Amino acid sequence: MKTDARMPDTRMDSAALYREEVFTDRKVGTLRRLTPVKSDGSPDASRPAVYVGEAQLMTSAGGLPLSFEIDAQTLEEAAGKYGAAVKEAFEAAMAEIQELRRRASSSLIIPEAGAASALGGGLPGALPGGKLKLP
Repeated sequence: MKTDARMPDTRMDSAALYREEVFTDRKVGTLRRLTPVKSDGSPDASRPAVYVGEAQLMTSAGGLPLSFEIDAQTLEEAAGKYGAAVKEAFEAAMAEIQELRRRASSSLIIPEAGAASALGGGLPGALPGGKLKLP
C-alpha cells in the first residue's frame, strides 16, 4: 500500500494523552474536562486538567461550532467562567468572519502572464507578467 506524501503524521503522542469527560446543563452548552493520563491510562498528576467549553453560534447557513479553552482549576470554576469565555469566543469568531468578508470583497483577480495579450492586447496600466500598475 502506497502512502500519500501529503498525508500528515498521524501518530499519537503517548506522553500527551488525556481522558475526556463531558458535562452539560442541557440548556446552554457543554464543558469537557481533559484529565491527563499516562500511557497506561493511570492519572498523570504532573500535568493539569484542561477545561474546554463548547457552544453553537446559529447563523443563516446553520450552526457554527465554537470551542474554547477555559482557564480553570476545577469543574465548578470552569462552569462559572463559561459565560465570559463563550462571549469571548463569539466575538473572536465574528471578528474572523468580518476579516474573511473584508478579504473576499477586496481581492483582485490578476490574470496570468500572457493571458491578456492572447485576447488581442493588454489592459491599460498592465505590466508584463500579469501585474497591475496603479496610478
